[in-house]
Amino acid sequence: MKKIGFLSFGHWSPSAQSQTWTASDALLQSIELAVAAEELGADGAYYRVHHFARQLGSPFPLLAAVGARTKRIEIGTAVIDMRYENPLYMVEDAGAADLIAGGRLQLGISRGSPEQVIDGWRYFGYAPPEGESDADMARRNAEVFLELLRGEGFAEPNPRPMFPNPPGRLRLEPHSEGLRDRIWWGAATNATAEWTAKLGMNLQSSTLKFDEGGKPFHIQQAEQIRAYRAAWAAAGHTRTPRVSVSRSIFALVNDLDRAYFGGRDDRDQFGYIEANTRAVFGRSYAAEPDILVEQLKEDEALKEADTLLLTVPNQLGVAYNAHVIEAILTHVAPALGWR
Repeated sequence: MKKIGFLSFGHWSPSAQSQTWTASDALLQSIELAVAAEELGADGAYYRVHHFARQLGSPFPLLAAVGARTKRIEIGTAVIDMRYENPLYMVEDAGAADLIAGGRLQLGISRGSPEQVIDGWRYFGYAPPEGESDADMARRNAEVFLELLRGEGFAEPNPRPMFPNPPGRLRLEPHSEGLRDRIWWGAATNATAEWTAKLGMNLQSSTLKFDEGGKPFHIQQAEQIRAYRAAWAAAGHTRTPRVSVSRSIFALVNDLDRAYFGGRDDRDQFGYIEANTRAVFGRSYAAEPDILVEQLKEDEALKEADTLLLTVPNQLGVAYNAHVIEAILTHVAPALGWR
């Protein structure tokens, strides 16, 4: 069994080819797709966060709205860029959204990827201290966030408060019990995956990772997952961790599917996501269901993961994206033993 959800980047653009022309379209359709996915039996609705872009930028209002409209489906991010976040304020937002959703939040966080502007986090008022990189700043923010999620008091109460306080030091409110165990880190390297395990976070691995040996993407990603699990065991955590991978997978079951996705390049790509860092980008899968099943059987990382996030073309509209999800759940997942 695997949990299967969707991952939306929430793009919008005022073009004839898009069904999401505005930010309002992208947000409202993101909610409607989560409702549709839950009705279809999918397990998760996840959203990518990018700043200074015509994409989903501020996740917590969206997560709270999805939580209020759904009952069962997991609601998450993949990922929130911790270079832009105040970890204290984020604890309050995350706690509120999780309580609205009844404890279904699955928050993916990370250092983030190259953004639309140079050092965009500086516009938000954040800068790494002398001797730290922006990646160091993101990890430090993440560690503070994780510690605060434990719900232990740390702030000295005012001796003359406006409202009565409970005894002892105060914590941030609202506190959502169990959310600390539902934090994920998006890792691009094996070493970062091992660091993720040591801190007791679940692992998210995307459709790209830094190239560490020139092997096919799915092999490198499988090695990353194994390194993560070994580090988790060595750290002595008592719970079972979770691992998600993202994939672009399209079952071609009608002419519209073939028009959109037939004939796509199905090879890994190597390139540079940052100036001095070579990355490997995983292939897309698009084929008739029987062929797709055989192709996915060979994906080593998919075998290692317990959760699959299907990247969806959100600008094609809610109805078509629901069809994409349903086609995988109906025609592909059962044949692979995922359902």
